Amino acid sequence: MFTIGYATKPIATYIEQLQQHGVTVVADVRSVPYSKVFFDYHQEALRQHLQQAGLRYVYLGDELGPRSKDPAHYDNSQQVQFDRLMQAPLYKSGVQRLFDGVDKGFCIAMTCACKDPAICHRSLLVGWSLMHHYDCELQHITHDGALESQSALEQRLMTLTDTVPDLLAGEAAALQLAYQQQCRACAYRRHS
Repeated sequence: MFTIGYATKPIATYIEQLQQHGVTVVADVRSVPYSKVFFDYHQEALRQHLQQAGLRYVYLGDELGPRSKDPAHYDNSQQVQFDRLMQAPLYKSGVQRLFDGVDKGFCIAMTCACKDPAICHRSLLVGWSLMHHYDCELQHITHDGALESQSALEQRLMTLTDTVPDLLAGEAAALQLAYQQQCRACAYRRHS
């Protein structure tokens, strides 16, 4: 399984990168499947572009999106808590849909808008939960089309957050701290 962010990519480049990595299905994991600027990535337009390229489209934003409709998934500051979201039956059913698709022989790429997966729920929610709860490692298609594994991305989180293992916090504890810090910086926050 892969992830890909469209950011400022022309739709032709986006499709080229998907095909380069053998993707056959795009799972849209945006809570709101529209772009304010890039109209090729509106849900209907994206579905049509993919279909013309021989790729399938499925919407999984309700299950795997970064925004929850359940108030229990938010803290007092109204920021979504990915650890709570990962435990939700709806989220788990979305993960199961991914695995069902892979079992049927599909090569799936989850898509969202963010250019860098390190600031996106593709890695902080879905990638983290797949790696740490399901023993499945995602490959993130970077903006230039290269691959970054979830493991490499998690190491990069420690650099991004300036978190280093020391005598009190070993590698695993430092990674957890870096992850929590990145979630606080990047996770969706509802506006009152």
